[in-house]
Amino acid sequence: MTKISIYLNKSIEENAGIYFDKAKKMKKKIVGAKEALAKSEKKLADLLKKKDKELKKLESEKTIAREKKWYEKFRWFISSEGFLVIGGRDATSNEIVIKKHTEKKDLVFHTDMVGSPFFVIKSEGRKIDEKTIKEAADATVTFSRAWKLGLTSTPTFWAKPEQFSKEAPSGEYVPKGGFTTKGKLEYVENEINLAMGITKDGAIMAGPVNAVKKNCEKYVQLEQGKEKTSQTAKQIKHKFGGDLDEIVRALPAGGCRVKK
Repeated sequence: MTKISIYLNKSIEENAGIYFDKAKKMKKKIVGAKEALAKSEKKLADLLKKKDKELKKLESEKTIAREKKWYEKFRWFISSEGFLVIGGRDATSNEIVIKKHTEKKDLVFHTDMVGSPFFVIKSEGRKIDEKTIKEAADATVTFSRAWKLGLTSTPTFWAKPEQFSKEAPSGEYVPKGGFTTKGKLEYVENEINLAMGITKDGAIMAGPVNAVKKNCEKYVQLEQGKEKTSQTAKQIKHKFGGDLDEIVRALPAGGCRVKK
């Protein structure tokens, strides 16, 4: 039961006026509280709506994965003159590159070092230019053991596909990923140089600096170093984004760092 105080020194009309004024003030407070509550609810609804849009955008980016090209399973880059160049990552992929992805007018690159990757310029019926040949040679030495050993170059040659064979001289054995050669080998001056960037379609491309500059809007130059691959990969991702695992896969074996 609500108790009401009566002011005995005031008339009935005056007492009624006092409570009428109190009621008006209370009504204003209630209206103000309702308005404040409505504003808070609207603000919360807007925030939830914005959050929902952002979550949907993130989910969309996750589900709509970039369709990878067939050659991205290998080492690869597009030369500054527009030729696709692919290379082996290990003995198995060396075999696949030479046996399944090398055609008559392509050029095959290799170093004189044991365990060197094979790189192939895909001609696609075009005449291969000297600039692309130099870039392919640089990539071959960069992704060879020369990088880990701290060398700046090592003898690197190119030859035609038909000059490579799995046939070994009598009493010898050609290991997996290795091939014998016949005929003249064309040695090319080379140097270790490497950059990594992200292409317009979001692919991580690692190769000679000039090739990466030509094909990637955002890129970093890399050099030999003792930094862990994982640490360098995180720095690269911070520079231009991209998938961290793809960045790690594209880096050469051995330590490396972002060139300042």
